[in-house]
Amino acid sequence: MGEKFFNTEEFKKLTLRQAFEFAKDNPDLLVKTSLEVIEKEDKVLNAFISVNKEAPRGVPIGIKDNINVQGIETTCASKILKGYVATYDATVVKKLKSTGFSVVGKTNLDEFAMGASTEYSSFGPTRNPHDIERVAGGSSGGSAAAVAAGEVVAALGSDTGGSIRQPAAFCGVVGFKPSYGLVSRYGLVAFASSLDQIGPITKTVEDSAILMNIIAGKDENDSTTVERQIDFTQFIGKELPRMKIAVAKQSFDEGVEEGVKQKLEEFVRFVENFGHSVELVDIDEIKYSVATYYIIAPSEVSSNLSRFDGVKYGLRISAEGLREMYEKTRGIGFGDEVKRRILIGTFTLSAAYYDAYFEKAQKVRRKIAMKLNNVFEQYDFIVTPTSPIVAFKIGSVSDPLVYYMMDIFTIPANLAGLPAISVPFGKVGHLPVGIQIMGPRFSDAKVLGFADQIERHLKDK
Repeated sequence: MGEKFFNTEEFKKLTLRQAFEFAKDNPDLLVKTSLEVIEKEDKVLNAFISVNKEAPRGVPIGIKDNINVQGIETTCASKILKGYVATYDATVVKKLKSTGFSVVGKTNLDEFAMGASTEYSSFGPTRNPHDIERVAGGSSGGSAAAVAAGEVVAALGSDTGGSIRQPAAFCGVVGFKPSYGLVSRYGLVAFASSLDQIGPITKTVEDSAILMNIIAGKDENDSTTVERQIDFTQFIGKELPRMKIAVAKQSFDEGVEEGVKQKLEEFVRFVENFGHSVELVDIDEIKYSVATYYIIAPSEVSSNLSRFDGVKYGLRISAEGLREMYEKTRGIGFGDEVKRRILIGTFTLSAAYYDAYFEKAQKVRRKIAMKLNNVFEQYDFIVTPTSPIVAFKIGSVSDPLVYYMMDIFTIPANLAGLPAISVPFGKVGHLPVGIQIMGPRFSDAKVLGFADQIERHLKDK
């Protein structure tokens, strides 16, 4: 692929492997073209909060704007961090830069990664490249839209309850959440520390595996990282032996759109056709995952976000005394959804309600993890739709509880620290559908290999 042959449409289709090859002979052209595409597409999509027009040569990548990139503003899509410029690179960013990636911008998200649509951003919503009247999903909606629109070759997101996988499903791209502890969270602005994981959003499964080989690893700056030597590409391009797959019975419950159910049924027939066995399994504990998550996550939020007080960095509203300054700064700086979760978390952690809510939620979390592990004693993977619905129209959902239920299939992987991937599997009308594949902890390479096999067989159809 020479420079003469290369144009913006060719750039939009590039995989990571192709981009690295192209960058050898044309080190400046990829970033230049990426910035041109962003300039054109992002006026409508709003996938980027900031664009680095001085980005060095390399393979262009987008970074979710809750991950620090030195010298670039980190906003978390919140007014309260206005003017905060990161003084260091997150570990994942440092690794990307050392292997030839160039950060061309910071992508939009729901404020502090709290949401399922990227509507809760102080910079406005990100629009879905497949239908600009619809949401891109969230909270990593900017990263998913940027990859789907071909603005960048790949992007990083963070996943606390589905925030990589759900927007990937809505935008028709690949989103991978690694096992908890495989990727350093150093430099990620914490939402819920026991749930958060950084992961890739890409055009292909192979691209996600390549990125995982770069960003994974033990980090002395993050005590939750583990020492695991995994080649995430080891099963890419290979035919896996016969796998035993559990499809959660809850995937066909009321609340899952008919079109999504039909796509899952089609998926089952599809994988059976190339040799895998599939059984419907009742995982009743899934129905408790949303309630459990929305006690644990807000509790951790109320602790993690206490540092944003107008004293050290970001927004500060002047007032008579310290308490009034705190109140005014947080009142103006935080959006409604962030305030809602801080209040819920403060309530559930209070002395009077700790045992009744937080302690009980932790027990249920362990039960959910045990149930999933029991299923994995008999099956290689658990399959569900990534989201019970396809992308909805911007502004059409106002009830927070409706939003929260969108994560019913993605949350269990975070509660149990398991790897899970969303792969595109056709469309309902003109809107993409994602299928989620979840595996036992540290089976990341196998999950990626199976997803890659699906992707390759789909291309051969």
